[in-house]
Amino acid sequence: MTTTRTYRLRGGDMERAWHVLDADSRPLGRLATEAASLLLGKHKPTYEPHLAMGDFVVIVNASRVAVTGEKSRQKVYYRHSGYPGGLRERTLEQQLARDPRSVIERAVRGMLPHNARGRELFRHLKVYAGPDNPHQAQIAEGTGARSRRRRRRLEAELAGEAAAAASGGAAPDSGPVSDQATADAPAPAAASDAAPVEEAPAPRPSGSLSRWTRGQLDAEAERLGIEIESGWKKPDVLAAIRAHQAQDAGAEEQDG
Repeated sequence: MTTTRTYRLRGGDMERAWHVLDADSRPLGRLATEAASLLLGKHKPTYEPHLAMGDFVVIVNASRVAVTGEKSRQKVYYRHSGYPGGLRERTLEQQLARDPRSVIERAVRGMLPHNARGRELFRHLKVYAGPDNPHQAQIAEGTGARSRRRRRRLEAELAGEAAAAASGGAAPDSGPVSDQATADAPAPAAASDAAPVEEAPAPRPSGSLSRWTRGQLDAEAERLGIEIESGWKKPDVLAAIRAHQAQDAGAEEQDG
């Protein structure tokens, strides 16, 4: 008898992509609906209604969003200062001229859950009035386990290339060698007479120092000439390395 188990998405299995939506000449409601669906993650087969597992959304050209009919003058945004007579109103046309980003943000926020999950999803929305955005690196890289595996594979390839370059690489192939040339060739030197081969230094890990392992921090402290005292823990080694880096930076500024 075969049994089936329902797959439930976990936090470590989340794959978040980055989507760019162009608001130029697009209706406000259609744009907000698409953005909210991507933020919620309803386009994924692994959708979980209780998890913030949606994607990131970047909206550009917010100042050129379109509305139909007389909505630019009929739609009114209200706010109140909290004091008597403090009601303020602003039409959609005025709001687009003042801050077009808030028009799209308010439309999308109204389509998200009104709780902590909705507030977290709303932070994944990035709206810009013009055609440019500062998220090109995130859009190209992405997030999640697949991106982490791709970064680790790239780092391993770069480390291998650096090690090969440091060791001089493999000797070029000079073609077939005749038997006579092989017989006339001198015998290879003993292993003890051979010149020592310097090992390529291990590549330094990337990222913030706080994410390094204790072994990586100890190796960095040894490279910088920091003496690690007995009883030191990881925060102590980390503080010593940062203090040494700050001292070097101050010395460079004085020399400059």
